[in-house]
Amino acid sequence: MSATSTAAGARPGSAARDAGTFRTYGGWRRTRGIGLFGLGATATVVVVVAALVPLVALGTSPRTGLLLCVPSAVVVALTCARVDGTPVLHALQRRAQWAWASWRGYTSLRGGVLVEHPCAWQLPGALAPTKLLSCEDGRGGRFGLVHDTRSGNLTATLRCAATSTWLVDGADADGWVANWHAWLASRGFDPMVQWVAVTVDTAPEPGSTLARNVAQRLDPHAPPDTLDLLHQLVETSPAASADVETRVSITFAPARAGVQLRDAADAAAEVSRALAGMEAALAECGVTVLGRARADELAGAVRVAFDPASRGDVESALDRDDGRGESLTWEAAGPVAAEEAWDHYRHDSGTSVSWAWHEAPRQQVTSNVLVRLMSPSRYPKRVTMLYRPMSAGAAARLLEDQVNAAAFREAYRRTQGRDATARDQADQERAVSAAREEALGAGVVLMSLYTTITVTDPADLSAAVADLESRADQSKVRVRRLYGAQAVGFATTLPAGIYPPHVAGRVLR
Repeated sequence: MSATSTAAGARPGSAARDAGTFRTYGGWRRTRGIGLFGLGATATVVVVVAALVPLVALGTSPRTGLLLCVPSAVVVALTCARVDGTPVLHALQRRAQWAWASWRGYTSLRGGVLVEHPCAWQLPGALAPTKLLSCEDGRGGRFGLVHDTRSGNLTATLRCAATSTWLVDGADADGWVANWHAWLASRGFDPMVQWVAVTVDTAPEPGSTLARNVAQRLDPHAPPDTLDLLHQLVETSPAASADVETRVSITFAPARAGVQLRDAADAAAEVSRALAGMEAALAECGVTVLGRARADELAGAVRVAFDPASRGDVESALDRDDGRGESLTWEAAGPVAAEEAWDHYRHDSGTSVSWAWHEAPRQQVTSNVLVRLMSPSRYPKRVTMLYRPMSAGAAARLLEDQVNAAAFREAYRRTQGRDATARDQADQERAVSAAREEALGAGVVLMSLYTTITVTDPADLSAAVADLESRADQSKVRVRRLYGAQAVGFATTLPAGIYPPHVAGRVLR
């Protein structure tokens, strides 16, 4: 479901300046295990065993050995064959799971609007076990926490305003990148932090906010030509403007806290204390922390995602809120109807398509490599970068395994008398470079990217898909459509603490 990469961070010492003009950064590398033919360790063992079984059987019974050759060849073919970079066995497993879910009706939701039912307003899919809590922040205000009742995780969201790197000096952008690396690396020393999601949510301006603000300030005794001019500007401005919202969602595991937490109130207080330091450190990463998202703001973000036509109404409701965060509830945030198809997701007034990061840029990149992907378009779009920080011990073991795996592949190529390709050499160099940077103090995070684009008219879906894939290509990243997992990809880009590998493990259990 996800394309996970290993990032050793971007420290000032690990960057290179190209001809003294542009600062470039490295460190993105897809994890690769010890295996043959590009396979993982488990798949390699399966192939070796399948090849050895007929050979061993031939020594005892030639007939039995010949009979075992056919099923062994089938096992090897299914293990080694790939479809669009995905092993055939994984593709077959996903198809079987999808067929089972469709047959059981798990891909369809119809809200019980007129039916009294305990789960009538439950959110669909991976969001079903979540609840929204409104907690005190210790400073006279309140903020929202999304509680996963199955895992016990709590997710808090910080509202941020990012500063464009095009408007500052290169030295300032370098400092922001280094501070962001330091911020992520420090999360590995906090046992409560599970993962961090950075989401850039963009959508065309609905026009209601501008019209409301202008109407409140208009003087009825103003000259008629001035009033006509303002009305014309209000009508035409939404077509050339966009809503841009940046959110940093941090998921905590209260069970891993250093102190014993007796109840949910203690867990919320511990999360609030941890957020105080994180907010202050984020201010040095090129963003302005606007505050912690209230419960109604989280519910509003989810509601707008499921029903994009309600964006103006939700913004109006949030503007009328008196600060208590009670204008929107979690029960009202979900869709009335949702239908997950193999390649798209229909929900209320929108139809969405989700992708996952398949391959990171192989070359060094600049600080604004993802700007094109995250910039506003004609359609509502959410891009989420997921980071799972690793502790210092786990990071050292992971990178050591990666270096050993690269050395094993190099030794195997030499025994086969084959020359290393340019890609293999670059991959080995990046593995060694990441291990060296980690030894010098860099942090390591498991990183992935998910993006969702939504249209209100199904006829625009093909144009929206082409637009996003083109933006991803211009950002030097390869994305793969989440076939059979559209609902999970959609939920991942919401401020609800959804982590697809965690959800997949929950399903398998």
